[in-house]
Amino acid sequence: MGRPRRAVWLGNRRWVARGGAPGVIADVTLWAVPFGMVGGRLYHVITSPDAYFGEHGEPVRALYVWQGGLGIWGAIALGGVGAWIGCRRHRIPFPEYADAVAPGIALAQAIGRWGNWFNQELYGRPTTLPWGLEIDREHRPSDLLDIATYHPTFLYESLWDGGVAVLVLWAASRFALGNGRTFALYVAAYTVGRFWTEYLRIDESHTILGLRLNVLTSVVVFLGAVAFLVVAARRHPGSDDGARTIGEGGNESAGDPRAGVAVNAGGGDAR
Repeated sequence: MGRPRRAVWLGNRRWVARGGAPGVIADVTLWAVPFGMVGGRLYHVITSPDAYFGEHGEPVRALYVWQGGLGIWGAIALGGVGAWIGCRRHRIPFPEYADAVAPGIALAQAIGRWGNWFNQELYGRPTTLPWGLEIDREHRPSDLLDIATYHPTFLYESLWDGGVAVLVLWAASRFALGNGRTFALYVAAYTVGRFWTEYLRIDESHTILGLRLNVLTSVVVFLGAVAFLVVAARRHPGSDDGARTIGEGGNESAGDPRAGVAVNAGGGDAR
């Protein structure tokens, strides 16, 4: 639960700094989190079906989320649906919510990756580098039982995600990145790191065109995020939704949840 709380705390600071009402981020996140958990589990089960529906699989184990197995792509996708519903209920623009919580999501991912260290899972190829991760024999691949140290891909991704959070905070305070562009920047930056860390991993994975599924997914999502950044910049040049109020309910008398009191156009500096 610590990871969502940190993401909500940072998102709330950015939201309030941009003129939003306190507490809205937490209210919307109450919709996003359960949807995200379901989406993450669905992605994992769909992409790793043999453990549940294969010859020796147990279908009921697909419900055992406490045993691990959540796919970030499904979590973000379905979590976004939950967040959209929450935004509709609270009458706030979904792109502005996404922009506010983007760095918090990256920070939560950075913290969450340390669970792989505790579980000795999702590590990379064998390595003799000084920071190599020593894996207990029972957690090593069956064909590499005599090799003890491996690339700590969880650490690489954790550091990368922390850097993404800093990058997004800096960019949002330096440039006009409204209309969902802050969130798109987070997605693009995250997928670059996920591409190379995933490429190092040696755990079992489906492949398409010779590439691990998550590597290919990273490429597709990166291209989509960059395309969104380009299109949004052309459609809204120099604009920043943070320059419009994003308080809960907006200006109901005007019938426009975006209308209201102007706030800083700096993109929500949360320093």
